[in-house]
Amino acid sequence: ALLDLSSVHQVTGTWMGSTTVPCTYVPSEGFTQQTLRWSVERDSSTSTIFQRDGSGDHILLSKFRGRVSVPKYSPGDASLLIQNLEMPDSGHYTCQVVWRSTDNSLITKEVTTTVKVVKVAATKPIIRAGEPGLTLPAGASTSLTCEAGGSPPISYRWFRSGPAGKAELLSTAAELAWPSLRPSDSGTYFCEAQNR
Repeated sequence: ALLDLSSVHQVTGTWMGSTTVPCTYVPSEGFTQQTLRWSVERDSSTSTIFQRDGSGDHILLSKFRGRVSVPKYSPGDASLLIQNLEMPDSGHYTCQVVWRSTDNSLITKEVTTTVKVVKVAATKPIIRAGEPGLTLPAGASTSLTCEAGGSPPISYRWFRSGPAGKAELLSTAAELAWPSLRPSDSGTYFCEAQNR
């Protein structure tokens, strides 16, 4: 099909993460993109978010400023990247492209995609060991890294099993590092991941 926009029916994005709403076409000889407009419909009102025309790129909805962009240097790709997703960003997003043909007639096409923003609980973390494993000579350096998935931001806490089963808090960073190990560093360590 000549100058058809392709997209997907629905995209799901993670709260505080980012998502791309696809809108692409195959550039055709004799047709020049005049304007590209992205609009969003929620609660039965439609607002224009982004417009690209002869005078440049314009973000028309202040709540999207600094959070949305469209590829500049890839012809045929009009996809909308939304960052730092908020729950109210859920809605129906319409990509409208107007082309001018060599005989100066205008062709308009549009495609609509539903965006759903979801909150994802932190997953059970995994611990990655720094090289070369977990049995090391005194004086060696090593590290452990705690990794979890889910909606950012994710905070981490490292603990060490103390006497009588008491846990002692060591760090609130994802990585626990030892520049020079001592025999007293032997023990059982565990990490905890938490998000909102």
